Amino acid sequence: MYDLLKTIMIENLQLDADGVYPGASREDAGLDSLGVVDLSTLLNERYGIPITDHELFELTTLDEIVSLMEQRTTAAA
Repeated sequence: MYDLLKTIMIENLQLDADGVYPGASREDAGLDSLGVVDLSTLLNERYGIPITDHELFELTTLDEIVSLMEQRTTAAA
């Protein structure tokens, strides 16, 4: 699931690959508030992973985002 998040952040959100690593904070990865909203939209609409931007704002690291993605994917299956 981390690979999917990394791909979205680099290819779709145009973030610098050097800042995208599992323990990175949202800020270290370059994920600003607009990026959080875009990420939520992509996860929901393109990948069917129901996560709101409000939930993403509560998470501080990419590891936490991946964990929530895994929980939601498992719950939806």
